[in-house]
Parts: sequence; C-alpha cells; structure tokens
Amino acid sequence: MTNPNDQFERLEEKLLKAIELFKRTQGEKRALEQENTKLKAEFKEHAHGNNAMEKELIALRKEREDVRARVEKLLERIDLLTSPDSEG
Repeated sequence: MTNPNDQFERLEEKLLKAIELFKRTQGEKRALEQENTKLKAEFKEHAHGNNAMEKELIALRKEREDVRARVEKLLERIDLLTSPDSEG
C-alpha cells in the first residue's frame, strides 16, 4: 500500500514543477510581447521612410520628364537654326 505522505509529496512536486513551468512561460510570453511591440514600431518607421522615398522618387521622375521635354524643345530650336532651309 502507498503511503499517503508519499502521494502528497509527489503531488506537491508535480504542482511545484507546474508552477515553475507556468512562471517560465509567462516570462517568455512577456519577452515575446516586448519583441513584437519593438518590431511593430520598427515596421512603422520603415514604412514611413519608404513612403517618403516613394514620394521623392515620383518627384524626381517628374522633374526628369520636365527636363527631358525642355531639352527636346531646345534641340528642336537648334535643329531649326542649323537646318539648310533656314540659311537663306
């Protein structure tokens, strides 16, 4: 027959192990939540930076097209001035 004290001690050991496991998983959960919060903040920061770079890229492309149009107009004027028909 099993001694009731032995059964109680085994139960107590199991409960203590369960409590330790619970504490450890709670600590890991808190660490993961902090990591998650940090990563979300970094993601927002990068997303904001990407939006700013995208706007700048759009502005630079527009500026390039404006410059290209102006250069084409200047080349057309030069062609008109230097064409054989204009020497007359």
